[in-house]
Amino acid sequence: MNARFGFYPYITDNFNRFVTPTTGKSLLLRPLFRNSMTEQELLRRESLQKLRELGIDPYPAPLFDVTATAADITHHYEEIVLEDGSKNRLNYQDIAIAGRIMAAREAGKAMFLNLQDASGRIQLYARRDDFLNAETGEAPIFDHLIKKLLDLGDYVGVRGYAFKTKTGEISVHVREFIMLSKSLRPLPVVKKDAEGNVFDAFSDPELRYRMRYVDLTVNTQYRDIFIKRSRMIKTIRAYLDDLGLLEVETPILQPIHGGAAARPFKTHHNTLDMPLFLRIANELYLKRLIVAGFDGVYEIGKMFRNEGMDRTHNPEFSMLEFYVAYKDYFWLMDVTEQMLERVARALHADGLATAQIGDHTIQFAGPYRRLTIYDAIKEYSGFDAENADEAALFAYCKQEHIEVDKTMGMAKLLDEIFSAKAEKHLIQPTFLMDHPVEMSPLTKKHRSKPGLVERFELYINGKEVANAYSELNDPIDQRERFEEQLRLAERGEEEAMAMDEDFLRALEYGMPPTAGIGFGIDRLAMMFTNQSSIQEVLFFPQMRPEV
Repeated sequence: MNARFGFYPYITDNFNRFVTPTTGKSLLLRPLFRNSMTEQELLRRESLQKLRELGIDPYPAPLFDVTATAADITHHYEEIVLEDGSKNRLNYQDIAIAGRIMAAREAGKAMFLNLQDASGRIQLYARRDDFLNAETGEAPIFDHLIKKLLDLGDYVGVRGYAFKTKTGEISVHVREFIMLSKSLRPLPVVKKDAEGNVFDAFSDPELRYRMRYVDLTVNTQYRDIFIKRSRMIKTIRAYLDDLGLLEVETPILQPIHGGAAARPFKTHHNTLDMPLFLRIANELYLKRLIVAGFDGVYEIGKMFRNEGMDRTHNPEFSMLEFYVAYKDYFWLMDVTEQMLERVARALHADGLATAQIGDHTIQFAGPYRRLTIYDAIKEYSGFDAENADEAALFAYCKQEHIEVDKTMGMAKLLDEIFSAKAEKHLIQPTFLMDHPVEMSPLTKKHRSKPGLVERFELYINGKEVANAYSELNDPIDQRERFEEQLRLAERGEEEAMAMDEDFLRALEYGMPPTAGIGFGIDRLAMMFTNQSSIQEVLFFPQMRPEV
């Protein structure tokens, strides 16, 4: 049995080194993990040692000037046949390309290799005669490196020229071959049937999220999710810049967890000897900048909430918030429609303002439907929540088996009823408007509807993706709202907001009428890439430690 692919016995010396049976030389074993190395890992370390003995550096200096990519060559290579039958190559005749070796097969005195770079894959053709030393008749690069010591997953650089094989496959004829990085662990092998359907792959979700570096190497189709996510953020940023808003940065470590109703992560600053919180929102700092005289500001950044994890929640997540002076929540609805339409068109191959989410084709061109939270509950449950007091709301939840407890006030009870009865029905983009004042401690009271505030939440495919207000700029009213939040906290409400005296002081200096909105970037990415799990749109989602 071939030792490179079959069983290979090994022994270790007293210094945790692998002693190769063929040479007797010792190689340092992996010290970080308790499990034994596999046969392939041991063989790769032996190959590493042999490369060094041949004078080939397996990890050379990093500079390698790449002049073409796999996609460039396969999409744009041109070749014409002249009248005499000879071929005239028009481009890519002196190129340098780099990437991982993902497949290899021997063909006499030649090797066919598949090289994968960030753009895709291309075939390499390496011929022994091209590496031959005329004086000695030896070809060490081909005979030792390419043919024997090269492993799948190794990074290499090649120089040569593009051509078409007899079967018409665009390939690179290799003239120079350089080892750039030796892979010491074998990649999972993705197997396909005759029709090209994958039937054995690196597909376990937990492994994929934990080892994203392997996932995106062998499951290259998932790279498009993150490319689209990046393009989405770039489009949003360009739109806000066109509106004249200033991109800013605000503190991540905050002395008071404000701006949203959520449980924070708490830490301690040793030098200042004080508790600090990872921000749950950046709202209160952005509104301080409106007080300072900026007419419009926005920030795209990480938020942290010490809450549950599921398919739509991760404790670390990305938010966009922007605030604009002299505007209201009606203006924000128009801007939201325009911004999301622009994003949809930028991500759709045909420039359409649509996105496929599961079985639904979502139309992102406005106008979007607008209804109140009371109307939504009544439409989808028949319950008249608008004329119910706290006791009636609590009784209805019990009747409908909606999980609640006695620490919850009217705002929380109403939110639970909406989530259970109406939320899942809001498939096409919908503005859920005019919430009760108890649900919105930072929002301006409605100009014509007593007991309500000028607020909307945007729902798409049954999920909330944005929350917006005509911002409360009355410092006296704001203090009373904060005090009500303190009373809720005393009742046991863990997500109640804290009193922020510095923010109240800022409001007392005067904040102009302002409109503000926050978007969940991860949820938008889920929708625009048709993913049902937030973990699929995060490079490195939160995971339990490996046991």
